[in-house]
Amino acid sequence: MTSPWLVLLPSEAMEVIDLSHGWGHFTCRISVPDRTALVMAVSNEDSERVKLNEAPEHFLTVADWYPAGHWYRVDERVPLLAWQLRVQNVSYRFDAFRDIVPAAQRPTPGNWHLVVTYCEDPPAIREGERLPQWNAWRVSHNFVEPALLDIQTGAELVSSLEGLWPSNLLGETRVMVVGAGSIGGAVAEALASYGVGKIDLVDPDRLLFHNVPRHVLRQADVGKMKVDALRDQLAREWPEIEAQPLAMDVIEDADVIRPLIDLADIVVCSVDGVEARRAVSHLVRRAEKPVVFVCVLGDGQYGEILRVRPLPEVGCLDCQRRFLRESGQMDLESSLDRGYGQGTRHNPMTAVGGDLHLLGALAAKIVVATVLRKAGEPGQTVEDDNLVLALRPSGAFGPPFDARRTLNSRWYPASTPYDDCPSCHGR
Repeated sequence: MTSPWLVLLPSEAMEVIDLSHGWGHFTCRISVPDRTALVMAVSNEDSERVKLNEAPEHFLTVADWYPAGHWYRVDERVPLLAWQLRVQNVSYRFDAFRDIVPAAQRPTPGNWHLVVTYCEDPPAIREGERLPQWNAWRVSHNFVEPALLDIQTGAELVSSLEGLWPSNLLGETRVMVVGAGSIGGAVAEALASYGVGKIDLVDPDRLLFHNVPRHVLRQADVGKMKVDALRDQLAREWPEIEAQPLAMDVIEDADVIRPLIDLADIVVCSVDGVEARRAVSHLVRRAEKPVVFVCVLGDGQYGEILRVRPLPEVGCLDCQRRFLRESGQMDLESSLDRGYGQGTRHNPMTAVGGDLHLLGALAAKIVVATVLRKAGEPGQTVEDDNLVLALRPSGAFGPPFDARRTLNSRWYPASTPYDDCPSCHGR
């Protein structure tokens, strides 16, 4: 079955039509294989057409121009007809259509054009439900058939969810993401989708070809600084979000990053390497900020998310690791580092992109839940702080990395600080 044509109508076109009288023209860019048209300019009757702002990077902005579109203001019979034709999946004779739309123009034989109709006061089909004001049509010499219509109203962004989701509160939240690799990129995208308004991206590296299979960034971004490419991608997809790229190393540039942490509400650390994670742990502890650490361990067999809150009863990352070792459990974090003489100090995150992105999304959810719980949202309570998630387990490790089934998860509480910890006690 052939799908109907789709007309994409920007809100600017709606405003022109709404303030106009009986009819006018519009110009589209169309893709015949996709059966899709994007309205690019509108006129009032025979006046000059008003050019609309082009949607950035929309696939139709390079498609063919199609100047033969028309719009009409109509009465309530037209939206009713559109509804009936869609329900019955049938077309309608052009002559009968022109009886209720007298201004309708007939295409020459063998040709067709697209039409948009606007009814200011459409009828109700049932109590509390009115038919759409706007409809689209494909009009040929003899027949008229309804087309699909999608309207850009300006309410497509996260802020439109206010009332269902605390988007205004999250819009004022600032999150620092340290590490813009495969997990960090997924964290940033997920935070933006939740409506976090300010995201600081910290990473000193460029995107390379071998990064692409696991990253949210594209091959076209290879060569860019990861933080710059992520900033650009977030700006395209989530224009409400303010992303700040910081091409810095958390160890070498700790003196610059430390005061920036003071401005953040919470930090996410997805860097490779034990040394960098310890640096983040110390900086956030001294700043008294919560932090969420996320990584894969055991060559990608397990994902781990540790939330360290700035509470007297919660130890820093080093205390958490020390507790595992001293209680006879397994500390896999050492697998993040390579031995001496290997040419680099840490292993990359070893897992497939889907697993890394899953961990990034979970870490972002824990970040958002932590912020909302502090703001008084009891339904966003995360009871325990530490999560181990089995990705492709072998059963070769001890607790807490001993799950034997994919997606088995283990939550456990954070351990307390050690008295001799310089991060927790400021020595």
